Amino acid sequence: MMKRLFLMLMLAIAFSVNADAQGWLNRLKDKAVDAAKNAVERNVERKADKEASDASDAVLNKKKGSKKSKGDEADLDEAEDDDTPVAENQKSDFVRGSVILFEDDFANEQMGEFPSKWDISEGSLETAAINGKKYLHSNAPDSWFSPLMENMKSYLPEVFTLEWDEFFCKSGDIPDFPSDFNFYDANGSEVGHIYKRYRPGNPDFYGNYSFKKGGGVDENVTGSFDWDHMKKFIKIGQWNHFAISFNKRAFKFYVNGNRFINLPNVAAPARFVFIIQDENPYRGVANVVLAKGAVDLYQRQTTDLSAVEKAIAETGKFVTNNILFETGKATLKPESMDEIQKVADYMKKNPTARFEVQGHTDNQGSDKINDPLSQQRAEAVVKALEGLGCDPFNMRAVGKGSHEPVADNATEDGRAKNRRVEFIKK
Repeated sequence: MMKRLFLMLMLAIAFSVNADAQGWLNRLKDKAVDAAKNAVERNVERKADKEASDASDAVLNKKKGSKKSKGDEADLDEAEDDDTPVAENQKSDFVRGSVILFEDDFANEQMGEFPSKWDISEGSLETAAINGKKYLHSNAPDSWFSPLMENMKSYLPEVFTLEWDEFFCKSGDIPDFPSDFNFYDANGSEVGHIYKRYRPGNPDFYGNYSFKKGGGVDENVTGSFDWDHMKKFIKIGQWNHFAISFNKRAFKFYVNGNRFINLPNVAAPARFVFIIQDENPYRGVANVVLAKGAVDLYQRQTTDLSAVEKAIAETGKFVTNNILFETGKATLKPESMDEIQKVADYMKKNPTARFEVQGHTDNQGSDKINDPLSQQRAEAVVKALEGLGCDPFNMRAVGKGSHEPVADNATEDGRAKNRRVEFIKK
């Protein structure tokens, strides 16, 4: 009996132990599964964190200018990583004049009729539309037209801006879009023109210009531009905006806000003419605006009167590189007058002071050429000062040629410093 009871007790204990062991094994299995699952999740998270970190580092490294390995997709950014100089150029300085003198968007014109605000000297015009935008359309092989003004011979002020739009179609049946823009003086003589030729089929663009120089010089300044120069700025299948700024002598021409012609000294125009060549469905102008006022006249940084006074008080002379001449000539450039004016103001403020006005050249050329040239340049400055009210008795022109350099003539910078004018108080 006791043995049976003992045996039954041992069996119960064994069963209990097996059950507990099985439960423990099951729990161990569950923990192992959970641990494996967590490990996978942690691996995924670490991989994602690493990718995010790598991407972040790439962005930061790019900002810092770190170079990428050969074959990296970002190799094109390596230009930002080296010390290659970055060219800087201001080409979008256009500002419309403040007073509108003429404006026509053709919105109120009747389709097919001659635009009411315009005059024509050759060809034929009518109001048309492209994509709902009305414009002045040339429907003849050659059309010459101008705004209808009170004085048709002379209506441009000495400072003005002019703007208009032209449509450049996509390739098709139209081979050419040639057109001209001409400037004339009050006597009817041409003082400047811009020629443009756009061929949609290629596409390409070509243009040239010629302007009579200002100051009574019987010379022209010419130049050209081509498709490689313009293609980044021309909008194909769209309207393109053209603009001109003229300030007394400075002429600037813009296409879609980008400057392509910048001339410092051209003859002042009195009127302008659009010339549309070769009849086609898209040729003409829209949104024409003429305004008084223009982009500020560029002036080289000049010396103020206080600096002239200080230099003469401390050294007995004033030396300047801001008085400029035409190359190889004694003709003063117009931008030199601001500097000469400062000297004139000092001389008139000190009417008893006497000066030797010295002209200096660089060593380019022989003494046979430079010596008389420096003398003529000094005399030109004296004459300009006299014209500004200075007493010629107090000035003596002296040419020094290239004999007294202040910098190394072996470099362009040195030669520029040697080309100078000195005002030495006596």
